[in-house]
Amino acid sequence: MLLNERQTQKGLLVSVCDADILGESFENDDVSLTVDADFYDGEEVDDEAAVESLARCSVANIVGTRAVDIAIEHGFVDEENVLDFEGTRHAQLLWL
Repeated sequence: MLLNERQTQKGLLVSVCDADILGESFENDDVSLTVDADFYDGEEVDDEAAVESLARCSVANIVGTRAVDIAIEHGFVDEENVLDFEGTRHAQLLWL
């Protein structure tokens, strides 16, 4: 997985994606999703590092079947809030 962390005025913004979908675009009816390298490219990490980053973030964008499954498994995202796009998955996380 690829992990990118950015410090913002609102806290830590994390983007996590499966490495094999970087640069790909996906469709779901009238909605499209592009896994843009400017936003998602980052350090290649294992599951543990991704979980640690998600635990510290204020906001996260998570894309890819593996990345979203890990977020669900560790209780960061509820399955019913996940969007499916042509064979991949997308979720957003916002801590209030």
